[in-house]
Amino acid sequence: MKKLYFTVTNDLSYDQRMHRICTSLANDGYHVTLIGRKLKTSLPLTEKPFQQKRLPCLSNKGFLFYAEFNLRLFFFLLFSKADAICAIDLDTILPCLVVSRWKRIPRIYDAHEYFTELKEVHSRPAIKKVWKWIEKISVPHYQYGYTVSNGIADQFKNEYNRNYKVIRNMPLLQQIRSTSEKEKKLLYQGVVNEARGFEYLIPAMKNIPYKLVICGDGNFMPQLKQLIAKNNVEDKVELKGMLLPDALWKETQEATLGIALAEKEGLNQFMALPNKFFDYIHAALPQIAMNYPEYRKVNDRFKVAVLINDLRIESIIDAINQTMTNEDLLHELKTNCLKARTVYNWETEEKELINFYHSTVPH
Repeated sequence: MKKLYFTVTNDLSYDQRMHRICTSLANDGYHVTLIGRKLKTSLPLTEKPFQQKRLPCLSNKGFLFYAEFNLRLFFFLLFSKADAICAIDLDTILPCLVVSRWKRIPRIYDAHEYFTELKEVHSRPAIKKVWKWIEKISVPHYQYGYTVSNGIADQFKNEYNRNYKVIRNMPLLQQIRSTSEKEKKLLYQGVVNEARGFEYLIPAMKNIPYKLVICGDGNFMPQLKQLIAKNNVEDKVELKGMLLPDALWKETQEATLGIALAEKEGLNQFMALPNKFFDYIHAALPQIAMNYPEYRKVNDRFKVAVLINDLRIESIIDAINQTMTNEDLLHELKTNCLKARTVYNWETEEKELINFYHSTVPH
């Protein structure tokens, strides 16, 4: 049985994408191990059809964390028997490169994001320079790889002449339960990081007569709390933090309108299709999203969202208020979500994933 190792820097509990990928490959007959980090707040790991390993670190953020985690990951991989190693994003790519060369085994790059074009990287020249250097010395040595959108795949082709496959991050089909909405409410789910439009969404809430529920956490959370207080919308915005998948699924089905805003600064947000876009579709939840190329491709086929052209506060207010009061439009979007989820789902996408690994690491 071929042994595959996957490496991330999160604590594994909430990473639905990697759970899907690892489960699909384990069910196909691979011996799969997912490696992440252990935090003081980490929940106990739940049983999965693949192995899970958390590496403890003394540091939890910044350069010291990345240096320590990569060093621990290097030694763990070095003394593990593997037939292939897959690095998820740039923050684990170097130890995977060194160890796979040493062991002379295939290495795979899973570009979940266009890392150097994340706003938190792109807007900090010194930090971007370091990550770009890591990208330039690593990605050319990863012949095999995949990413989440055509836009990001094209970027790797243009810059590094790498033909990476597109394997989109889509949920598994599961039954939608009927809910009787007591009140109309908005939902944002996902990472609370920079470039997610909170600087515009929160001020807009002053003129939006609905509750906004935010499920997630991230490096922008302190600023988000300040924005909520500054705009005096504490009574309209509820922060639920990180939710386990089942609780998040329940919350998503109870909402009226999903929020999927993204800034253009940093090409990642412009070219990617975030997890929440498909999560909303699967819950038959209409959404407000951006009029960017990847969103538009899906929306042209199935109108599941109201796309806005900019992040002006007035644009957000108008889009949300007009959509929330248009019952015919909400019904149309919801009906189209039910059609779209039969096309955009993990049951379909996992076939591409398994074919990729069959050709890269044959049984």
